[in-house]
Amino acid sequence: MGKNLAETVMGGLVLAVALVFLYFFVNTAQVTAVQGYNVSATFAKIGGLQKGSDVRISGINVGTVIDSGLNPETYDAVVKLSIEPTVKLPKDTVAMIASEGMIGGKYVRLRPGNAKTFIKPDGAIGKTEDFKSLEDQVGEIIFLATSGDKKK
Repeated sequence: MGKNLAETVMGGLVLAVALVFLYFFVNTAQVTAVQGYNVSATFAKIGGLQKGSDVRISGINVGTVIDSGLNPETYDAVVKLSIEPTVKLPKDTVAMIASEGMIGGKYVRLRPGNAKTFIKPDGAIGKTEDFKSLEDQVGEIIFLATSGDKKK
């Protein structure tokens, strides 16, 4: 009887600790979508970017990917972003798909330009850079390395 009571108490304690961690996670993690104005960006490939991914400027989260789809005419990927209302994007902003490392998730990195006019809500980011996979990057390095040998 005493052993069963001890196991029940320990199980309850483990469950209580798990609930405390869950409460801490829900209240401190930024897992909700950023509410703001919407803009879109068009890419040839997005490399597994998913709904809910971050939109960052200089590493700071300023938005959320709210949707992605295929343009039926050009077959390019159209990504819809929600940007914080306090962040105004210059018209010459560049959007690119970046990775958080070798096995990390994808996010949209914005590089604001210097234009004096800004992208309006429901507007589009005109300049984009497609996602470069590891294979693409290795291929570029090999091409650069081998094209240098032909000049000799």
